Amino acid sequence: MLLAIDAGNTNIVFAIFKDDEIIGQWRVSSDSGRTADEYAVILKELLSLKDIEFAKINGVIISTVVPQNLFELKNLSKRYFDITPLVIGEKNVRANIKIDVDRTSEVGADRLVNAYAAYQEYKTALIIIDFGTATTFDVVSNDGTYIGGLISPGINLSMDALHHAAAKLPEIAIAKPEKIIGRSTVKAMQSGVYFGYIGLIEGIVARVKKEYGGDMIIIATGGLASLFAKGTKVIDHLQADLTIKGLHNIFKSTN
Repeated sequence: MLLAIDAGNTNIVFAIFKDDEIIGQWRVSSDSGRTADEYAVILKELLSLKDIEFAKINGVIISTVVPQNLFELKNLSKRYFDITPLVIGEKNVRANIKIDVDRTSEVGADRLVNAYAAYQEYKTALIIIDFGTATTFDVVSNDGTYIGGLISPGINLSMDALHHAAAKLPEIAIAKPEKIIGRSTVKAMQSGVYFGYIGLIEGIVARVKKEYGGDMIIIATGGLASLFAKGTKVIDHLQADLTIKGLHNIFKSTN
């Protein structure tokens, strides 16, 4: 069984593959202070929900944009699974995708994994929208080249900023309002954030398509992807597990 780990700024996703099937997947909050032993306790409890033992794990692959987490996640793999993990970006463990940007070293591992996984499935020009700590738009050309993208503040970052910068505005949970005109402070905030991001998505997609000059498929992924995919017709496919599936494919191609 393969343990695939996608460690972001806000959440860490642990997924277990048996052959090509995801048989367990969990999302926990990211904490750069956690040790390998703490990750092991959390992971053992999660695996027990699916009756999976540590001894059954025979492969580990990690993608992370948080250097502080990498050391402890590698220790987790070595100490508890006796496995030297594959790490995206290390020792030629890379997404097999061409890159045409000014500084290739600046492109996050998760973004390249997403681009690789999406192109492997659709084989055409793409925009991948990842709803994470930041909301990213990654663009892949028709021949499978990663050509850049856009980075916007994530939904939760925007909501936190709204709450902390304006003393009288409460902390709220993101939700799709029934009506665009909010008749209370909370409804007005939810409407502003939700439909504001719908406008952001639709506007950016239209401009990217125009600049690219050809047909493109739009894919949504990330923790809040399903919520926003319901609010606009510009998203063609919802792929909540895109990064994890990309890690699985890279592991298979490396072994």
